[in-house]
Amino acid sequence: MAKLRKGVAYRKLERPYTRRSKYRKKNFVRANPHNLIARYETGDLKKKFDTTMLVISEQDLQIRHNAIEAARRSSNRVLEKKTGKVGFKLKVRIVPHHLLRENPLASGAGADRMSTGMAHSFGKVIGIAARVYAGSPIFEIQFDKVNIEAAKEAAKRIISKVPCTCKIEVKSNN
Repeated sequence: MAKLRKGVAYRKLERPYTRRSKYRKKNFVRANPHNLIARYETGDLKKKFDTTMLVISEQDLQIRHNAIEAARRSSNRVLEKKTGKVGFKLKVRIVPHHLLRENPLASGAGADRMSTGMAHSFGKVIGIAARVYAGSPIFEIQFDKVNIEAAKEAAKRIISKVPCTCKIEVKSNN
């Protein structure tokens, strides 16, 4: 299996040059990668909870879909263990649309005959990322006041999985 390139290589926000069109010939990028995020909302989706906790980004950056899914899974697990399957509502507030590309260069014996170098360096798609701006919420956790400790633990898990500095904001839904 191919090794995943470090997220630092794709963290900065740059002008997107990844045109997707409904007409195949007008696409710059031919194939769209599979989104790893399984669910954007988990928990009890119908119940109205009295408290909301937001995990808010303090930086402009791109977050890859596998980092978002890792944060969602770990926080969902904490919330399910401590509050039960219907004691919370977890919502992912960002959607990965931006295509990440890589121009792999061959190294080793005979690489000079195979590699085009930077001549045709548009690159192949290796993943997708969500473009996040400072002050925008990444995750939203809704819960009742008695489960605030579980929600704090889940928010800490999210912050540890996401590659940016975040702040936690708690507000009442009353």
